[in-house]
Amino acid sequence: MKLHELSPAPGSVTPAWRKGRGTGSGNGKTAGKGHKGQNARSGGGVRPGFEGGQLPLYRKLPKRGFYNRFAKEYSVVNVETLNKFEDGAVVDLAALAAAGVVSQPKSALKILGKGELAKKLTVKAAVFSASAKEKIEAAGGKIEVV
Repeated sequence: MKLHELSPAPGSVTPAWRKGRGTGSGNGKTAGKGHKGQNARSGGGVRPGFEGGQLPLYRKLPKRGFYNRFAKEYSVVNVETLNKFEDGAVVDLAALAAAGVVSQPKSALKILGKGELAKKLTVKAAVFSASAKEKIEAAGGKIEVV
């Protein structure tokens, strides 16, 4: 088989309609646009979502949601995951990222209290939950709010 022998499957390619080429073509004069009206004009037609003057659906539906541009995004870590580190280690966002605990570090770190902590660590974070504070201090560790 050579390149010049290739052809599309029969019936898969149809020639384009040639609009406005005489009445005998079946697509002459108005070229399939009918007589007058908005859709017959050049540049005519209605915008997406237009419902002929009826109140459109997008205006009937209530507005939803709000995006706070000033909200702080936290990388959230539970106390139980801190057991990865050795005794006496200093744990902060950079250390967690280096250890692979946090894959995409956000602007600040938040520690939550799920699980138990068996090691004595110094934890530096922006926010601690009450139970996380208790568990870190009960294990003999220190808390530093950054």
